[in-house]
Amino acid sequence: MLSRLCLAVALLVLPLSAMAQVERPLVVGMALEPPHLDPTAGAAAAIDEVLYDNVFQGLTQIAADGTVQPQLATGWEVADDGMSWTFTLREGVTFHDGKPFDASVAKFALDRFRAAGAENAQPQLFAAIDSVEAVDPTTLKITLSRPDANLPYSLGWGDAVMVHPDSADGNKQAPVGTGPFMFEDWRRGDRVILTRYDGYWGEPARVPRVEFAFVSDPGTALASLLAGDVNAYPNFPAPEQVPVLEANESFTVEIGTTEGEVILAINSARAPFDKLEVRQAISAAINRDVLIAGAMYGAGTPIGSHMPPHNPAYIDLTGVNGYDPDRARALLADAGVTNLSLTITLPPPAYARRSGELIAAQLRQVGIDVSLKPVEWAEWLSSAFKGKDYDLTIVAHTEPNDIGIYGRPDYYFHVANARLDEVLAKLGTEADPDARIGLLQEAQKLIADDAVNAFLFVLPKIGVWDARLTGFWHDSPIQANDVTHVEWKE
Repeated sequence: MLSRLCLAVALLVLPLSAMAQVERPLVVGMALEPPHLDPTAGAAAAIDEVLYDNVFQGLTQIAADGTVQPQLATGWEVADDGMSWTFTLREGVTFHDGKPFDASVAKFALDRFRAAGAENAQPQLFAAIDSVEAVDPTTLKITLSRPDANLPYSLGWGDAVMVHPDSADGNKQAPVGTGPFMFEDWRRGDRVILTRYDGYWGEPARVPRVEFAFVSDPGTALASLLAGDVNAYPNFPAPEQVPVLEANESFTVEIGTTEGEVILAINSARAPFDKLEVRQAISAAINRDVLIAGAMYGAGTPIGSHMPPHNPAYIDLTGVNGYDPDRARALLADAGVTNLSLTITLPPPAYARRSGELIAAQLRQVGIDVSLKPVEWAEWLSSAFKGKDYDLTIVAHTEPNDIGIYGRPDYYFHVANARLDEVLAKLGTEADPDARIGLLQEAQKLIADDAVNAFLFVLPKIGVWDARLTGFWHDSPIQANDVTHVEWKE
């Protein structure tokens, strides 16, 4: 009788035990939908947030702690003169359509990114490359026109992930990469769905399926978590709701750092913003503390130049063009600018829309008439970023170590500073860590003194997820929602 009872209990327990082992899909919430799905052909952070490391991989990887790690390359060596790098590539890697990855594919990808007229949003990553040679299937040699000590780091960006010649042209709609997840579906306006790739060369993904759901409204984001429709927000868009979630044992809340410098970009190619005094006046009219309290509910760190405080080269320049409305009025008078009217173009993120309303009020206090122009993300990219048709605009620059954009004369906020160009050029070839810090600090000062933009704050990384989940990144050293190590506890 006892043995029969034990057998009955065992039959009941086994299914329950098996259910505890069943893999669950994962639903990740994001505020913005990507305009397309090719990280090598667009500037929108949302592209990388869906695809970096999940679907696409580079020769190198920028890891959760910000360090450069091997990925499709297992190692690399630089020549003594710094003019060439040799990468040893991983064997047995296939794309999701079964095509092999080798040095000829890597050569194709790098040549494609740096070709004349390429869509790549970060051409400076490849500017020092003179030629790429597939020495043999597992050896890639990159010859430079000048030393580039930062090359392994540059090749870890989403803009440098590997693409295959047979699928590259279709990646915007149906991406094909080498990562642990493969593309399944894009339900426009709703979500992108990825499934685990069984032929992956490395450690398999720990969830069988991940859906990136696009939830633009902050209130809806909270409701979706509470209802269980979304399991996680690596970047929760409603900082005002954090206390509610911290008090709920069903959720984990982690607040980390990002590379997201939020700036009020100034179009200095358009009068009167070409005058230094006008740019200085705009910056001096802005109270960053009020901005962070009102737009971010206290979650944010003020900055005075284009560098996050966690960077070893950071210097506090918030006092340069710091809040001083009387000085702002005087600067406008000195510039001979009266009755100034301008428009602030606002992309969809809550930090931009909320900051825009507060900045408009502060600029009006110094005599500037302000109109607000909310636009969708695609329109911002086409009109403000690419078309340079704006007066002021608010956006977070989330690319890591991206101070080099201030050396691009055709960039959307139009920098023109010969000394800054010299400093950034030296930075591209300098390998000594202490010397690099000195150059980075000089660049920050030059940018602040020139009031290129009004620098606001660094975005926090507010991560919120189901307490049964582990494996999300605490910080954001690169714009990514890497879910390759995320798993359910039970």
